[in-house]
Amino acid sequence: MQHPIRVITVEREFGSHGAQFAHDLADRLGWKLLDSELVSGAARAAGVPAEKAAQIENQPDPWYYRYGKVFWQDSMWYSNGPCDDQVFDCERMYALIRKQIVDAAKEGNCVIVGRGGMCALAGQPGCFHIFVYATMAAKKEWFIQGFPDQADRAEQELIAVDKRRAAVIKRVYNQEWCSRGLYHMLLNAAMGTDAMIASAAGAAGLRVPEPAHSS
Repeated sequence: MQHPIRVITVEREFGSHGAQFAHDLADRLGWKLLDSELVSGAARAAGVPAEKAAQIENQPDPWYYRYGKVFWQDSMWYSNGPCDDQVFDCERMYALIRKQIVDAAKEGNCVIVGRGGMCALAGQPGCFHIFVYATMAAKKEWFIQGFPDQADRAEQELIAVDKRRAAVIKRVYNQEWCSRGLYHMLLNAAMGTDAMIASAAGAAGLRVPEPAHSS
């Protein structure tokens, strides 16, 4: 890489342990982690309850809502200040999230989880983009352990979440969420966290301390 890597973004399939990998990677590097904080930060910037932002995360606005927005006053829609929760939707939230991502990248030394970080920082020097995937069998096992009451719908739920993530990226950035061209590296979670961290750090030209395993 021509520029030292100071930002790593991690997109991940639902159930792939990609978020945990990102958390562990940030911890090993001693970098700041940005995950759900991006959503709550967007809510604070807009002056709406955090619960509102959590509800609409990964939910692209329905077509009739987008159509109706063209009749609203521009000052209501594009204001950077606090807004009524009726005009805080997916697009507005992701605009605020994008600003946080760009600002964090300027400071550097951070790992950003999901929320289109690879698109917000596309082409920016010093950024390294990773996509984590896993087999359906592995993802189903994770889902069933975490949501045993929905075990019979495991595959449908896993697919549905990834479809919502893809729809948001398409709507906000007009990009295909799983397009290989958006990423510097694809990681199969079957490698295990330590191997994933070592591979990512090596590819990004970073040094991470060896994990402290108990004997």
